[in-house]
Amino acid sequence: MPDLSHIVKAYDVRGVVPDQWDESLAELFGAAFATVTGASAIVVGHDMRPSSPGLSRAFARGAAARGADVTEIGLCSTDQLYFASGRLDLPGAMFTASHNPARYNGIKMCRAGAAPVGQDTGLADIRALVEEWAATGAPEPVEKPGTITQQDVLADYAAHLRSLVDLTGIRPLKAVVDAGNGMGGHTVPTVLDGLPVELDAMYFELDGTFPNHEANPLDPANIVDLQARVRETGADIGLAFDGDADRCFVVDERGEPVPPSAITALVAERELAKHPGSTVIHNCITSWSVPEVVKEAGGTPLRTRVGHSFIKEEMARTGAVFGGEHSAHYYFRDFWNADTGMLAALHVLAALGGQQGTLSELVARYDRYAASGEINSTVDDQAGRAAAVRAAYEGREGLTLDELDGLTVTASDWWFNLRPSNTEPLLRLNVEARDAETAARVRDEVLAIVRS
Repeated sequence: MPDLSHIVKAYDVRGVVPDQWDESLAELFGAAFATVTGASAIVVGHDMRPSSPGLSRAFARGAAARGADVTEIGLCSTDQLYFASGRLDLPGAMFTASHNPARYNGIKMCRAGAAPVGQDTGLADIRALVEEWAATGAPEPVEKPGTITQQDVLADYAAHLRSLVDLTGIRPLKAVVDAGNGMGGHTVPTVLDGLPVELDAMYFELDGTFPNHEANPLDPANIVDLQARVRETGADIGLAFDGDADRCFVVDERGEPVPPSAITALVAERELAKHPGSTVIHNCITSWSVPEVVKEAGGTPLRTRVGHSFIKEEMARTGAVFGGEHSAHYYFRDFWNADTGMLAALHVLAALGGQQGTLSELVARYDRYAASGEINSTVDDQAGRAAAVRAAYEGREGLTLDELDGLTVTASDWWFNLRPSNTEPLLRLNVEARDAETAARVRDEVLAIVRS
């Protein structure tokens, strides 16, 4: 029986096409998805990668062969697929490899209402069925196969986002947006159409070969063009989307990156103004500023593990109004607890346009500490190196240690988190402190142990 562990990750399917998976496997995944969810209908969308249309259509064929009626929404961002899943109340599948290089593709799956599908919520069962069918042959078609129809939801998606954030009364803004040749080039023009935002579009041509730079704004090298354009044109703000446009990164009028934690705090404050006393989720790597701002705004902060399925589960359990991660994923109760970078961007534009100051002045109150950013170390023994770090700090006076997600060590004026990658031989380190010198000292001390 084939082993698909190399492409079935913690929350999705992802690998090189056609080396690791292809349309024949996509068809089996469609059949398994329909079987495991038990759905009589599903919705499917795809990004601009060259392999996406074929993989998406193969998945639809597989699901229809198991009796599910398939609604294809075609080219879309991942949050547009979540919108369709929520609005139509159908399980969904999005074909994208997000920020990964062009040779990759993948599937992000959700249950009806954009509820997450992870290892414990169906993905392991889907993988087992696909492995079985890949070894023994595709399952027999059901007596009455489903239909495959097309529906365009872009306008409805844009209208829903605009109903959640009112930008009609803001002062005129100039925004540079770098879509990285990804799906932001598809969604942004429709969402911003008619608003008092002058759009300076960079790399909006849909091209899954990414001819200008990788569609991964988390890498500083990929926002250099955006930073330069903001400075050259005197724009008020710069926005960068990743390949499937579910994450949004922000630069200020000086071209300086705004930390995602500061955006989380800003949006949390706005959501709490609408829904006083609500809970706000933040993962264990976001800045100290996030729970501080949430408390100052009268809300209840709740710390959780890194990863969208954990965030979405906690939002559903607690009724949280908003959630944010250090990786620029932003989750909204008004968006079926799903993540949408575009809605976060609208909140930032509304906040900026609702006052006369610059973006750097606006976010200064949310960006309170010095941070290292995420630093990856390739190691042969993740557990052993993490244990060595724990041993070095365990028992030190004035420190607290917890293992909610990896190892977090907290002092009065600094903290760090060290956690293993689920898919690569890496340890990921994040450090924050009250000043840059302390952050650098703690960073170097931990890295010396990790890399020894």
